Amino acid sequence: MSLLVVSMLLFSVGLYGVLTRRDLVAVLASIEVMLGSATLLLIGMAASSAPIADLDLAGARIEVTAMLIIVLAAAEAAIGLALVVAVARRFRSTNIDELTGLGG
Repeated sequence: MSLLVVSMLLFSVGLYGVLTRRDLVAVLASIEVMLGSATLLLIGMAASSAPIADLDLAGARIEVTAMLIIVLAAAEAAIGLALVVAVARRFRSTNIDELTGLGG
């Protein structure tokens, strides 16, 4: 139960960062915190429902899914940072309010 609270707290911190920060790097870091909290919740729920001594196939699937989420989060962070660098080079700023030229 405490893992649920920690995960909700981390997700709330990440959501607060996404909604209030104006810098693209900070927004990307906040999204990573939100994704990490979801992964933590998934692993915590799997650990609390599966017996430890038993080799449960469902528990292994959840662990593999968590590893997949971690790998995808790393790829998302790399792509996001590459986009932030491209935007910073093009517009000379990473402030969201100053990026008015992105409209179609």
